[in-house]
Amino acid sequence: MSIATLTGDNGTTALMYGRRVPKTHPRVSAYGTADELNAALGLARAFCTDAAVAADVLSVQKDLVILMGELATDPADLDRYVAGGFKLVRADRVDRLTDLVHAIEKGSMIRFEGWATPGATPAAAGFDLARTTCRRAEREVIALDTLAADQPGPLAPVNPEIRRYLNRLSDLCWLWARKSETDAAPETA
Repeated sequence: MSIATLTGDNGTTALMYGRRVPKTHPRVSAYGTADELNAALGLARAFCTDAAVAADVLSVQKDLVILMGELATDPADLDRYVAGGFKLVRADRVDRLTDLVHAIEKGSMIRFEGWATPGATPAAAGFDLARTTCRRAEREVIALDTLAADQPGPLAPVNPEIRRYLNRLSDLCWLWARKSETDAAPETA
């Protein structure tokens, strides 16, 4: 099987289980932005010099695959998705991110005044890129959820844990960026 299926040449794409929607569909935008977020986190991880943070980032990237799969599934097919062995985003994943936020806040010497300017280190720049992409993904998930109020089908309500996960992850990305800066130059952070 080739990566070039040619089926999207007409401007549509398949959700899980083959339902086709326009590539501009809000569901596609939401999981597409989550994919961008995953790539930005991969870039940040590639530059990250803290092995523990890099391991946590990799774990989050694996969570994002779960999140994208759930978003890429028409709500009418979610039972089939779960029956197929796929996972959904649950509160325990959000709680794990909250625990990471609290651990960084407690265990690091992050100091800041005002708004941070991205780019002090390559890893920090990657984490700030991931943070802004995460915020966009969160907005697109909320937009998808808002549209679902009046329309059935692929616009059915979104699992609220996805919104919570993205909100928490953006906070964590901000902290990872500041931690990267602080670890690189503790006297100037």
